[in-house]
This record gives sequence, structure tokens and C-alpha cells, in this order.
Amino acid sequence: MTSTASSTDTRQDLAPHDGRPAWQRRLRRFGHTGEPAGPAADVRERLVPPFTRPGPRLWAALGVPQAFGARLARWSDWGGPLLVTLFAGVLRFWNLGSPKAVIFDETYYAKDAWALVHRGFEVNWDKNANDLILSTGGHVTIPADASYVVHPPVGKYVIGLGELIFGFDPFGWRFMTALLGTLSVLLLCRIGRRLLRSTFLGCLAGTLMAVDGLHFVMSRTSLLDGVLMFFVLAAFGCLLVDRDRARERLAAALPAGADGRIRPDAHTADTLRLGLRPWRWAAGLMMGLAIGTKWNGLYILVAFCVMTVLWDVGARRTAGARHPYQAVVRHDLGWAFLATVPVAVVTYVWSWAGWIFSPTDGTGGYFRNWAATDGRGSSWSWLFPDWWRSLWHYESEVYKFHVGLSSPHTYQSNPWSWIVDGRPVSYFYESPSPGTAGCPADAGDKCAREVLALGTPMLWWAACAALVYVLWRWFFRRDWRAGAIACGVAAGYLPWFLYQERTIFFFYAVVFVPFLCLAVTMLAGALLGPPGSTDTRRVAGATGAGVLVLLIVWNFIYFWPLYTGTAIPIDDWRARMWLDTWV
Repeated sequence: MTSTASSTDTRQDLAPHDGRPAWQRRLRRFGHTGEPAGPAADVRERLVPPFTRPGPRLWAALGVPQAFGARLARWSDWGGPLLVTLFAGVLRFWNLGSPKAVIFDETYYAKDAWALVHRGFEVNWDKNANDLILSTGGHVTIPADASYVVHPPVGKYVIGLGELIFGFDPFGWRFMTALLGTLSVLLLCRIGRRLLRSTFLGCLAGTLMAVDGLHFVMSRTSLLDGVLMFFVLAAFGCLLVDRDRARERLAAALPAGADGRIRPDAHTADTLRLGLRPWRWAAGLMMGLAIGTKWNGLYILVAFCVMTVLWDVGARRTAGARHPYQAVVRHDLGWAFLATVPVAVVTYVWSWAGWIFSPTDGTGGYFRNWAATDGRGSSWSWLFPDWWRSLWHYESEVYKFHVGLSSPHTYQSNPWSWIVDGRPVSYFYESPSPGTAGCPADAGDKCAREVLALGTPMLWWAACAALVYVLWRWFFRRDWRAGAIACGVAAGYLPWFLYQERTIFFFYAVVFVPFLCLAVTMLAGALLGPPGSTDTRRVAGATGAGVLVLLIVWNFIYFWPLYTGTAIPIDDWRARMWLDTWV
């Protein structure tokens, strides 16, 4: 097979390019031949396209024996993503405890997490608790009275796990978000590889997320949205694996013709049962954990459920089904519902176990004794246990809070501005004098030291163009991969337009950052050109894509001081305020 690792287009019916100059023909030894790929693929390859592999000329050019080169290619399936993950991990864990301060909403989640892993419910902390925690290394007494909180407990349990292992200090409460941020890069590499059938493009997607400023800052801060992003991405990956596994079973059941080629078969495609599909159940678990972190995971659950059912319709249609929608309703829809919605609901409810099993005498979780006090005598008391009615009351009060939240905040933003990095959020800022807190002694004026939740501008602005390309591929080329990427962005982004009067922030956008990176990767693959492109086209495309990636990496390096709280002269800080709305 010739190399197509750098393309997102699987068309292989283009004619060879003849009459090329010698310098173009020499490019063939690097794996691109421009020759036809052979006969058209049968239904098996349409259902589950093969992964691209480097051609033999690449190994010959590098002086690597072909057999060893093939082994390297197999190792690269995991070796490449692991190298990208190592790179991301080094960035995220370097000096993780700095700033040694409680920054932005860490003032809520770090303390709530510590109370949860020790008490099972959140508590009210003294207003001077932050200073006491930092000065004593976290050796503080946990208060007894319960606190009213408005987010489910899963994300705080995750943060609390790091605190249990490494202590109640900045490194401890940021450890798990840094770990999940690093692992999400590995997930994206593997997801991109499976989605685009290219290890190279998968690693490119992971690299782009590794150098996104918003993802980087959220990975180094103990907020809930980075945890939510991880579970959403894991759910998407599980559904993607389930898609391949289901299509493999469908392809294996189709009959082969006399020439050995797999043919569509209406009876098989209309009647085959695909079984329990464990990866779909795993996706339901991940979505339950996502909703148990923040409620906006509900929108993503709905979007992903619709997406996976449409994937089933497409699979049965490709296999030859005469009535693919009826076949999916008859054989797939029921199991799809059971594997996602009930599993997610049960996971969500179980995440409240600490609150459910807390005392009901007024010393347990907030509202835990509501059913036995204010809710006593309810017409539903004969049907539902007290813990369920108390939890339902708590959730209804939280819902009222969320839809009514409109308190103005300095860093609130309208979702229209998110996609262009319009209003980032400053998590930490101080102005050290020369010779203090890392400020150079010869700085002259004061320095600026900031942690700014700002997406890498070049990446986000490129993503605007990439989303247009993805939508074009979806609408006009019926490319399911583009539709999957668009679904991920829409599920994490569009619901916020329903709450424009609510106080909302740019960092909520981290949940769809992986899909923006996939969109830019797909655009880069298109720039590289489809299989069969001329050498001139490939060189021009590789140059354009390479320049884009280098600009994004440079941009991340340029804004590094603003992502890490590194002290820089105030004039250097002002030079990085490209838009007035960033200040």
C-alpha cells in the first residue's frame, strides 16, 4: 500500500501524474507515488477502512530494512501517541505547584474536594481558610456544618484523590486535573488515529491540544471543566471504537462472492443483531461521570446518543439494508438506549453516595434531612424513599440557581466571543517588584505575573476556518468524520447560547477543545492533499500545513509566561495583550 498517512481523503481513483520533472519524481522515494491504489474497495473496506501505512520507499530512503520498517510502523500506533503524551505531561507537570496560591475557583473546588473525600459532603469553610491552608501545608480541621453547592460531586472526588495522595496543597489539588489533561492528549491521539485512519494525523491532533493554552491552563488548575472534558472525550472514544466493532461484525456476516469479495446483502443488513456492544456501555458510564461533574454533560449525552444511532443507520445502509432506519429501530435502538441513558443515570445517582449515606439528623449533607422535615407529608412519600425525595429537592433547587444566575462578573463573556478568544479569564495576577517573585532585577518597572485562561490564538483562529471546512465536508461531501467532529463542537458549544443572560465564562469552552483540534487536523490533512495528488500539490500542501503547525507552536511558546504565572516585565506583558478585551 502506498503512503496516505497525511491525507484525510480516502478517494483512490485518481489517475497517475505523468511527465513530472526529475525533482518531483525523486519525491516518490519518500512514500508518495501518485499511482493508482488498485481496484476499488469491497464492502468490508467501506465498512471498516484500513489504516494507512508508510510505503516501502520511505524505509528505503531512511536506510531501514522494509521488514523492520513495517515493525516500526506497527509500534508507531502506540509509540507515536505515547511520545506526544510524554511531551504534554512534561509541560503540564512542570512546576505544577506554582503559583503557590488558591487561584480563581480553586477556592471552592479544592476545599470541597477535601471535605468530600473525608466527610462525603461539602462543608462551610471559614473566610480565612485559604491562608490557613497555605500556611500550614493543609493541616486544618474540616468544619462540621454542610454547605450548599451547585455542582455534582464527581469532579471534586477526582480532585480530592490527588489531595489524598499528595496533600492538601496546590500540587495536590492540581495533580489529578494535570493527569487527566495529559491522558486526554493520549486519548485524542488514538481517537484522531481511528477517526482519520492515520497515526500521523492522530498524533498531530494530540500535539495541537498539547499546545493549546486553554487546555494547558485548565490542566494545571483544579476546576471542574477539565475533568468534564476528559470524560466527554473518553465517551466519544468509546463510541468510536463501538462503531468500528459493530461494523466489523456486520462485515463478517456478509456473504462473499465467487471472487472472494464481500457483497452487500439486504437480508443480513436488515436482520443481523449486533449484541450487547460493551464499548457502548462504557460510553454510558463515561457520560454518567461527565454529568456527575457538571450538568451540561446532559446535552452532550443527547447529542452523542443521536450520533451513534445515525452511525448504525449508515452501517446498515452500506451493508445493503433496504430499510436501514427500521432495522436500527428493531435491532439497535433499544440496546443503544439501555447502554447509555440508564447507565448514565445510575452512575450519576451513585456519585451522590457520600451524600446519600450521610446522617439524616441534620449533621449530614445539605438538604439530606429535607424529606423528614420540610418535605414531610409529601404525596410522593409512599412511593419514593426519603433519600430520593431529598436529593430530588436538592437538584430542583440547584436547577433554579443555575437558570437564574445573572450576577455580573468582570470576566464573564458571551458565547459568541468564545470561538475567537474574545474574553479570556484571568485566574491569578500580581505585580512583583524587580528582584522579587521571579521579576528580573533589571526590569526597571514592576513585572506582571499572570495565569490567563487563553486559548492559543493561532490555533483558535485557524479552528474558525477549520470548522467551515468541516461543515462543508459534512453537508456537501457527506463525510461522517466531519459530522462527528461537528457534533462534538456543537454539543459542547451551542447549548450555552440558550443561557446568554446567565453569567458564563470562556473556560467552559475547554469541553470542545479536542474537537477543535480534530477540525484543524482534518483541515491540515486536506492541505496535504488526497492520495494520487501530484508531487507539486503535495509539496505545496505540506509547506502550508507545516507553516500552520509551526505558527501554532510558536504562539504557545510566546504566551507561555501568561499560562504559567511567570513574571515578565510589564512592557512584555502589554505586548501580549493583543486585544483590548484580554485585559
